[in-house]
Amino acid sequence: MTKRSPEIENPARSGALAAIPLRPALFARLRAYFFAGVLVTAPIGITVYLAWSVVSWVDQSVLPFIPAKYNPETYLPFSLPGIGLVVLVVFLTAIGAITAGMVGRMVVGYGERVLSRMPVIRSVYSATKQIFETMLAKQSTAFREVVLVEFPRTGMWSIGFITGVTEGEVQELSDKEVVNVYIPTTPNPTSGYLCFVARSEVYPLSMSDVEGIKMVVSGGLVIPPDRRPPEERKKPPPIRARLVGE
Repeated sequence: MTKRSPEIENPARSGALAAIPLRPALFARLRAYFFAGVLVTAPIGITVYLAWSVVSWVDQSVLPFIPAKYNPETYLPFSLPGIGLVVLVVFLTAIGAITAGMVGRMVVGYGERVLSRMPVIRSVYSATKQIFETMLAKQSTAFREVVLVEFPRTGMWSIGFITGVTEGEVQELSDKEVVNVYIPTTPNPTSGYLCFVARSEVYPLSMSDVEGIKMVVSGGLVIPPDRRPPEERKKPPPIRARLVGE
């Protein structure tokens, strides 16, 4: 008499045993699909949300100043997002064209003379104007050079952005050439520290300014590639050479 195997005697038990190894593989596959979906949709969703928030904020700020008879939404049964943004761009372009002429420059000069006589407003206006002129100048290199500086103490390093060459009283107090370095905080790069560092103690990086901001905002999760030439990578790092020398 032939002896039957346990699987043949109990088919239900055999099916249960066969299903056990499939469950971990199925869950792992579903988890991988879930994280892949998050990886694809999260950047797109965040970008769309931020863009929509900016457009909505501009519309809410600009549309109240547009007369109803000139507002397209008055004649349409639905709203058009982005009208305020378009109006703002056209308005700023028109202001720039007007101030480029002689009459516009005279009006701006008269307005600046009026503001310069106001105790508190003149300081705010002067500082704001100087910042925007420096940042929007075509030849400006502010925030475009990413460097590594020893901050906040010896042995700790932070990413910074050179905003310019130090001048005036701060430079006169040092025998070395000093540069202005802005060190942003993570994850909000709009706040940070202004440090005056000797150029010899500033180490330029090959990453771009956008890559440096991404690295700061992500807390070091997004690391840009090393674009240095192969021959330069073989040289001893200046930071390591200085530490060894000490």
